[in-house]
Amino acid sequence: MDLVVNHTSDEHPWFKMSKDKNGIYHDYYYWREGKNNNQEPPNNWTSMFTGPAWTYDEKVGKWYLHLYSEKQPDLNFHNPRVIEEVEKILNFYLDKGVYGFRCDVINQIFKESLEDGKKGNFATGTEHYLMTEGNHRILRKLYDDVFSKRECLVVGETFDIDIKNGIRYLENHELDMFFQFEAMAIDQTPSRIFSKRFNPEKFKDILFKWQKGVPWTTNYLENHDQRRSITRFGNEKRYWKESGKALALLNLTLKGTPFIYQGEEIGMIDKPFSSPEKSQDVACRTVYKITKQMHVPKFLRNKICHGIDRDHARTPMQWSAGTSAGFSSSRQTWIKVNPRKLSEINVDAEERDPSSILNFYKALIKLREETPSLHDGDFEEIKTKGGLIAFKRVCEKEEALVLINLSAKSVSLPGGVAPNAYQTLLSTDGDKSRPEDNLGPYQGLVLLKKP
Repeated sequence: MDLVVNHTSDEHPWFKMSKDKNGIYHDYYYWREGKNNNQEPPNNWTSMFTGPAWTYDEKVGKWYLHLYSEKQPDLNFHNPRVIEEVEKILNFYLDKGVYGFRCDVINQIFKESLEDGKKGNFATGTEHYLMTEGNHRILRKLYDDVFSKRECLVVGETFDIDIKNGIRYLENHELDMFFQFEAMAIDQTPSRIFSKRFNPEKFKDILFKWQKGVPWTTNYLENHDQRRSITRFGNEKRYWKESGKALALLNLTLKGTPFIYQGEEIGMIDKPFSSPEKSQDVACRTVYKITKQMHVPKFLRNKICHGIDRDHARTPMQWSAGTSAGFSSSRQTWIKVNPRKLSEINVDAEERDPSSILNFYKALIKLREETPSLHDGDFEEIKTKGGLIAFKRVCEKEEALVLINLSAKSVSLPGGVAPNAYQTLLSTDGDKSRPEDNLGPYQGLVLLKKP
């Protein structure tokens, strides 16, 4: 289950009751007097969605903190009652049989102070709440009070995490695993607003840094906050199917726990360009509003907002080529169905196609489960350049060699690798013959050598 405890809705009963300055709920949130005779926000922090992180409420006569949308006020974890409430929520759902939680922005729930922050590339003020000592302390308390007494899994969404804190979360039993976002920012500028060309070599370097840096990690290429991976990291026009299979192979053969986002297993791609004002994504609409106020030219506003629009990954799941892609019997859905390649990208069509991305995922998952080195082996990097990604997964029983070409050009195999010493277990193109001296565009292989 998704656990969101950094903030609540502004329509939540707690927040409504917090507007009573004499009530117990007032301190559930960060209500503060502003600067300059209450005319300006209490500090210079900015929201993750751009703009000030504070909103003034005339009825209360104070400002409230929201690191995200103004409709998402932050909870105050300095208040012991808030921690007690969170523990009640956890126990309620665990008693219902929930097996674990994906904890939303969990490394920023404790604000160490509300002092002005240093201006950053993406947001101002992060040094006061990202991975603070209080954050570590609260997560350990949740483990001691709740998680240690249950059989459950706790996964953290941890924005801007570093290796040092990642190890600490794991070794101190604060989280069982966590998501790092460094690799997912590979095609973005430091501001996270503008896009840049995908560089597979730098992408590989970041992935390998985390493979070697922490005892266990999560592997993912898509989620509800990211654009579709084939559009970002592959070649959806010329090599759509090849790209989808190559990326699947990467995700499911690295060390760690792989996560697959809905629609990724059938190769869903970004939706067509549309007006940002019609987006259902609050982040997209907020950025559009602010850039319009800044008199940014319309074509540039549209380009920026299309690049960050999270609706790309939130269009309805494509079960068929029928009405609303089989997602609904209604022709109207909250977010419109992605019409691009719909006749080809849907579950019905891909189940009937032996060479489909969906059937490749099925074969890959089965292979991972049956191959000890792939689900439990150590990671060993093989040095390569350009679009070629190569590594080994090694355990006592066997050694797996993974070769993936994330480019539209053929690439030579890395020096020192002797494919003839291995048996080909799986190939993205279905050919199990041993490779010669190169890989074709977006081709990938899994090879095995017994000791």
